[in-house]
Amino acid sequence: MLLTHYFQHLGLPYGWAWTLSQVLVLGVLEFIMLLMVAAVILLDRKIWAAVQLRRGPNVVGPFGILQTIADAFKFLLKEVIIPAGANKAIFILAPLVTATLAFAGWAVVPLDDGWVAADINVGILYLFAMSSLGVYGIIMAGWASNSKYPFLSALRAAAQMVSYEVSIGFVIITVLLFAGTLNLSGIVRAQDTGIFGVFTFLNWNWFSILFPMLPIFFVSALAETNRPPFDLVEAESELVAGFFVEYSATPFLLFFLGEYISVLLMCAMCAVLFFGGWLPPLNVAPFTWVPGVIWLALKMLFVFFMFAMVKAMVPRYRYDQLMRLGWKVFLPTSLLWVVVTAGWVLVRHHHG
Repeated sequence: MLLTHYFQHLGLPYGWAWTLSQVLVLGVLEFIMLLMVAAVILLDRKIWAAVQLRRGPNVVGPFGILQTIADAFKFLLKEVIIPAGANKAIFILAPLVTATLAFAGWAVVPLDDGWVAADINVGILYLFAMSSLGVYGIIMAGWASNSKYPFLSALRAAAQMVSYEVSIGFVIITVLLFAGTLNLSGIVRAQDTGIFGVFTFLNWNWFSILFPMLPIFFVSALAETNRPPFDLVEAESELVAGFFVEYSATPFLLFFLGEYISVLLMCAMCAVLFFGGWLPPLNVAPFTWVPGVIWLALKMLFVFFMFAMVKAMVPRYRYDQLMRLGWKVFLPTSLLWVVVTAGWVLVRHHHG
């Protein structure tokens, strides 16, 4: 709003001022996201290296911090090769769809109190829709490549998304029942009120009846983003590289970018839904002096560290194990917890 008023003060009509301010905000947000992706890719490789007792990237730049940027330039400057038998239009469109949908989800994520590109009332539903649509890029790539390994990968991706999207949906329902709003900023503010006073972190959803939903959401997020041990979509021992086996150069880079943007989005969702978003852990100085966006970034970093440790330590699931976990464990547990949470909220409101 401040940017809109500023552009109006410069003499622009309201429509142009609003559009320009939104484009500027989203441009800055996307640039920050690109920097974050470069950082977390390096962090991912460093953590994996540390677990395996090796150094990881350490040549390009001090401590290897420019390695990700060097890799990005390598992909940007390579030749794009399209297989002769591929459906060229869909082949090129697939990575664009994946990266665009991954970026689109960030439009409703509150970085701080009032720091959100689109503070819509149904923000959580929008986010749920964007994360669900992400699989379409994988399906398009698998179909357009006209190759058996990408096609099998696309079928796996569709089945995996359906299996774990249901669990994530029920987890989100429990949080909505607890917070009483579909607005992401409202969900964070609902975790700022409670009986624990200065110990704000005890008011967050992880320290409530919703705690069993946290591991279900975390594991489902791993499956949604095709991260190990649920990377059956990209299983190199079976499918070479999965849906992007025929891709090279910039299209491959877009798939890689889309995957890590989606991972960061899941980290942000975990922080917002269970760890209080931008709220400090203690409501006293000097914790309250730190900007909320820093607290959100630190919480996302913690969740990403857990993602990376799972990748480094947990062996890949078989496909039947993947399906059994989703349908026979997570689905009934999350459905039961929706009923338990609804009863808890009803009793609390009745006695409140």
